[in-house]
Amino acid sequence: MSFKDQTISTIVKHFLRRKKHKETSFLDRRFRFSIWASTNAKGPVMANKFNSGDTRTRSSVSIFIVAGLCCFFYLLGAWQRSGFGKGDSIALEMTKSGENCNILPNLNFETHHGGEAGIIDDSDSKVTVYKPCPPKYTDYTPCQDQRRAMTFPRENMIYRERHCPSQGEKLHCLIPAPEGYVTPFPWPKSRDYVPYANAPYKSLTVEKAIQNWIQYEGNVFRFPGGGTQFPQGADKYIDQLASVIPIDNGTVRTALDTGCGVASWGAYLWKRNVIAMSFAPRDSHEAQVQFALERGVPAVIGVLGTVKVPYPSSAFDMAHCSRCLIPWGINDGLYMKEVDRVLRPGGYWVLSGPPINWKTNYKAWQRPKEELEEEQRKIEEAAKLLCWEKKSENGEIAIWQKSMDTDSCRAAQENSGAEFCKSEDIDDVWYQKIEPCITRSNSANSNEVLLKPFPERLYAVPPRIASGSVSGVSVEAYLEDNKQWKKHVNAYRKIIKIIDSGRYRNIMDMNAGLGGFAAALQSPKLWVMNVVPTIAEKNTLGVIYERGLIGIYHDWCEAFSTYPRTYDLIHANGVFSLYKDKCDFEDILLEMDRILRPEGAIIFRDEVDVLVKVKKMIGGMRYDSKMMDHEDGPLVPEKILVAVKQYWVGNSTSAQ
Repeated sequence: MSFKDQTISTIVKHFLRRKKHKETSFLDRRFRFSIWASTNAKGPVMANKFNSGDTRTRSSVSIFIVAGLCCFFYLLGAWQRSGFGKGDSIALEMTKSGENCNILPNLNFETHHGGEAGIIDDSDSKVTVYKPCPPKYTDYTPCQDQRRAMTFPRENMIYRERHCPSQGEKLHCLIPAPEGYVTPFPWPKSRDYVPYANAPYKSLTVEKAIQNWIQYEGNVFRFPGGGTQFPQGADKYIDQLASVIPIDNGTVRTALDTGCGVASWGAYLWKRNVIAMSFAPRDSHEAQVQFALERGVPAVIGVLGTVKVPYPSSAFDMAHCSRCLIPWGINDGLYMKEVDRVLRPGGYWVLSGPPINWKTNYKAWQRPKEELEEEQRKIEEAAKLLCWEKKSENGEIAIWQKSMDTDSCRAAQENSGAEFCKSEDIDDVWYQKIEPCITRSNSANSNEVLLKPFPERLYAVPPRIASGSVSGVSVEAYLEDNKQWKKHVNAYRKIIKIIDSGRYRNIMDMNAGLGGFAAALQSPKLWVMNVVPTIAEKNTLGVIYERGLIGIYHDWCEAFSTYPRTYDLIHANGVFSLYKDKCDFEDILLEMDRILRPEGAIIFRDEVDVLVKVKKMIGGMRYDSKMMDHEDGPLVPEKILVAVKQYWVGNSTSAQ
């Protein structure tokens, strides 16, 4: 028997029992009425006539109701079997008429530094209240902690690599903002000015004074755009590169800046529609990466040491080192081989500074010319082995291009006795050691496949998808994913009307998938750090780079390689469902709070039972939040939770 038939049978049986009970009660009342009638000389005959007519009326009504219910459930069953129940017209009209209800009237997305946002009444659910950490943790970076770093060996920069705290060493408090903290200036003003209170470190203004890196003026730092190798400004330096590299036509879109300093190179590439992933260690030059992110430039804490950089193979159109102090020639070009792994066929490598043009500069560099000559010889040999063609050497700038002809290059490398890496998954790089071998180029990135120029590249089918290199992701699935994320982002625009107004510059997608969220948000006013979790079912970071976007691998059971308060908006799609059996929600939420700016926002998208738990936890973390239905209506189990971080600093016991 079907569910519909069972339901009808149950209701009919219940109705008949109810009817029988009513008739029995009615007979009892009729008997009592007869006695009353006889004693009042009305006679039993009139009473019987009255009750007989009433019974016939009730019986007719009962039959009509049963027949009506049967018809109703028949129509209900037909509707369910039709499949139209997934989006019936009634629910659709309800959703349309109430779509504006998802706009959050009691959440304030603007910055006020002291204004109050709406408070969510959660009094019926006891929450854990998290206290502020001591002020000494204001700039705490858990996996690059200076004190822990000093316990590791210094050779090959091991002590500057990621060394995360154990579970027992993790902090369970909220990282405070420094006194006087303010929201960074909007882009493009942020490129040139950073509020002093946000990163109060003046050491670089002294150490790099003559190199035009940074200047302290009143209550702000000013960044003139200079660098060690471009004291006259990054613009002129980039013009020189553009005379050799097609920077301005969209061919070069993604760049890697190794040892980036305060990321002025990446900052000035932005207006040429090139997005740079910059990294530098947390070292004696305090707050390099912090300054970069305060300026609104993509950057992470990182180093070329013993571990592979957390990027996929054949990802970047250009790699750059401007006096980055990386010993490129050692160990038969070990670090150049790692750059070769992440550089796309046809990509460019720029090296400026020592040892280039050593014959002229060895005295100024105060280094023996024999040492510099040997260093450049090793670099030239490694470049030849990697099939990099030297395109230019002008002054202290040398530019190589990686061969597009991967087949002939491989043959030449085999003839020279080069060692190739044996790893089956060339994108399995998380905590993997750098190997003294050459990584074979992905077949999807051979010389037959040319990426379209940006921005056309953003929605073109990526080579990894077209070639079937990403298991389970067809061209049709990719196109459908783009369609879905356009719809999701349009819903976000109704919730947070200022999402792409410039209010949010630094955005993170914690579980980026194919990069659909970032693509739908694409704007010169913002950038997205697309994170692909190391435990994700599909490794899609290579696809993200082929779209002209940037990203990184990461395990959210650990802290991210960035300073506190470096992102304006965080998007967490399915993150907590992904990690619910891997690590504590508390650890992930505290890390999200660490990297989010005061008055920043988080968009959670997940199953409702997961979000109920998350909402309860952030209730004790100084957030205002609101949960709402999926954009397709209340019948979809996936929900959206939006949270806004309150403004508080130092040892504040109350948020503003």
